[in-house]
Amino acid sequence: MKSDRWAALRDLRIGCVKYLNSRPLICAYDGPVIFEHPSELARRLATGELDLALVPVFEALRTPGYSIADGVAVGCDGPVFSVILAYRGELGDVRRVGLDPASLTSANLLRVILAEFHGLRPEFGSEGDARLIIGNQAIDFRMNEESRDGWTVLDLGAEWKRCTGLPFVFAVWAMRPQVGRGAAEALRGLKREGVARIPELIRTEAFGTEDVREEYLTRCIRYEVGVAEREAIAVFRALLAAHGLLPPGGEPLCFV
Repeated sequence: MKSDRWAALRDLRIGCVKYLNSRPLICAYDGPVIFEHPSELARRLATGELDLALVPVFEALRTPGYSIADGVAVGCDGPVFSVILAYRGELGDVRRVGLDPASLTSANLLRVILAEFHGLRPEFGSEGDARLIIGNQAIDFRMNEESRDGWTVLDLGAEWKRCTGLPFVFAVWAMRPQVGRGAAEALRGLKREGVARIPELIRTEAFGTEDVREEYLTRCIRYEVGVAEREAIAVFRALLAAHGLLPPGGEPLCFV
C-alpha cells in the first residue's frame, strides 16, 4: 500500500488564507481546508475551532502556547506588492487610516513603521484619508490605473526593508499544543511540493494576469524562515512592545 505523505494532517482541522500568496503552501494538499481571512483564522485557532492555521505573525506573537512550523512562512525581502498604504498628498499629512478588517500583522506593521520611522501616529478606524489594503485587493488596486489615480502607494514590505535592512514575515503556520511534530514536517513537505508547482500556478490560477502572478509569486513572496527572518520577527516583536502594541518581554516563538 502506498504511504500517505500527509497522514499527519488527515485528522486535523486546517485553516488557510484565501489569497494567491498562500497557494504554494496548500495546493499540494488533497484534504479538507477551511479558507478564510487572516483575522478570522486567528480567531478560530484561538477558540479551538481549528487545530492549525496559517495565521498572521502578530497573532502568533501575542498568543503564547502555539507551536510554529519551522522553515515555512509567507514573507518578503523588499517589496511585497500586496500590503500597501494608499494615501493622497504627503505621508506626513495623513491623519486617519482606514484599516482592512481582515488584517492583523499588516495593521500593526503599519503602526510600527509610521510611529518608529516617520514619527506619525494617525488615528485608525474603518475609514480615513489613507487606506491600508492587503492581499488580492491590494494587487487589484495597484493594477487598476483608474482606481489608483491620485493615490500614492507605500509598499510596507519595501518600507520595512528600507528602514531595518531585514526581510519581513507576515504569516506562519501555528499549531495548537496537541498537534504533533509530524504535522510540522508535513507542512514543510507541502511547501516544498507547492513551491515546485509555482510555474503551474502561474499558468492556471484565475487571479490577475499571468505576468502579475509570475512577478508576485517568484519575485515578491518568499516562503522560507531562516536566520534573517527570525531576526526580523524579533525586531518586529521589540518594536510592537516599544509602541504599546504588545506587552514587553514575552516568549520567543516556538519553532518545531
